[in-house]
Parts: sequence; structure tokens; C-alpha cells
Amino acid sequence: MFNETFLAVLEHEGVVTIISSTAGDYHAVNTWNSYVKAAGDKLYIPAAGMHSIEQDLAENNHVLLTIGSREVEGLIGPGTGFHVSGTASFASSGEIVDQMKKEFPFLTRVLVIEASSVEQKI
Repeated sequence: MFNETFLAVLEHEGVVTIISSTAGDYHAVNTWNSYVKAAGDKLYIPAAGMHSIEQDLAENNHVLLTIGSREVEGLIGPGTGFHVSGTASFASSGEIVDQMKKEFPFLTRVLVIEASSVEQKI
């Protein structure tokens, strides 16, 4: 699901914004490209906070991510960005949590996003 350009973006630092919503209210949290791990159609993101996102997921598990880097060639020149839509949940135990905790010892759980669409925007 994630093409070479998207994976290249993850290799360069930038800000990732994760947006959730409930009943007309939106919440956004940020993390870094280098924290995001991709496998198959899933993204794994270490979480220490993200409490507003976690509360929203109880009502609406759909999220939107924006991710980009000015270091990767885009559709019209230097720099590119993506929108990733999908459903999200938090994992607090299990193999993925154990694996990610080795690299990110600060995490309390892992945000797991199952992508339903990935669109390159620029």
C-alpha cells in the first residue's frame, strides 16, 4: 500500500499530524516521520501521550494523517506530502509494543493505523 516515495518520506525528518474527530470536534497531535514504522497496510507510531486521540477512538476510530518531507522529490518539484486515511487503535502489549519499545523506550503504547487510502498531494 505504501509506495517508494512514501517510504522515502519516512526516512527524512518532518512532522506527522494525526487528526481524529468526534461529534464535530477535532483533535490533532504531532509526531516525527522517523517515529513512524510501516508494514503492509499498517503504520505503527509510539505513543506516550495522545490522550485526546485515544478518547476520540472510543467514538470514532477513523483518523487522517498528514506526512511530508521537503527532502523527497514530489509531483511538481522538491518536497512532497501525503494524506493517509484509516482506522486506528492503541496496542499496550504484544510483539509490536515490545519491538518498538526497544527503539522508543518512552512509549506507553503503540498507535496502530490500518490505512484505507494513501494520497500523494504535492
